[in-house]
Amino acid sequence: MKTAFYGRIVFGASAMLFGIVALMWYDSETWQNLRHIWSLPLGTVIGGCLMAAQIAGGIGMLYPRTARLAAIVLCAVYLSFSLACFPGIIAASNIYDKYGGSFFLFFSLLCGAIALYAATEANAERAVVFGRLARIGLGVCAISFTLGQALLLRETAHLVPKWIPPNQMVWAILTTIAFAVAALAILINRQARLAMRLMTLMLALFGVLVWIPHLIAHPQAHFNWSECVLTFLVTGATWMVADLRSF
Repeated sequence: MKTAFYGRIVFGASAMLFGIVALMWYDSETWQNLRHIWSLPLGTVIGGCLMAAQIAGGIGMLYPRTARLAAIVLCAVYLSFSLACFPGIIAASNIYDKYGGSFFLFFSLLCGAIALYAATEANAERAVVFGRLARIGLGVCAISFTLGQALLLRETAHLVPKWIPPNQMVWAILTTIAFAVAALAILINRQARLAMRLMTLMLALFGVLVWIPHLIAHPQAHFNWSECVLTFLVTGATWMVADLRSF
């Protein structure tokens, strides 16, 4: 399917860009909770290797011959990224990190990598198992996205461009409800594919309407770079799960 190929392009290109940006700027605004990797023995080297592996995985997933290997590499990378968020959860001083918001953000990327692996799996039964795992995992992540916006509703509203009618708070509430409905549909597997495709569209619009303008207005802010790229990474991951033949 052409849509599946486009999903791979978004996921792969975003993975490459995030790796490049992270390797360019070793600071907390770019790496966010992944900075905890630096505290490990040889943490800076480990972090650099993970980012390089992410770039390689992003390139490899675009080619049929290397897609399966790329899926394995990205699964390992995004599992590592997810686990790296636990120190931040334990020591969290803000609501978002206290309930594991950063963990689920990176876990959604792991779901996208699992979906890629499922798409390259020749055995139909195993493909269904991995596809189901990716779907359920993404559904749990959608719950986290719902809570993240609900708990930080004013901050979410502030990100909505003021020129979009009727007002910022209305769109913050509507998108929060949209995440909640999507989470329910995905988890009970009722119109799950439609829910994931609409969620993909919503996430893509977040990137286009919110983070790209922020990036253009303040390109010197490394946080804008990482948030923009991560938004499109989650968009690509959701797209990957949505385009699975069976889950």
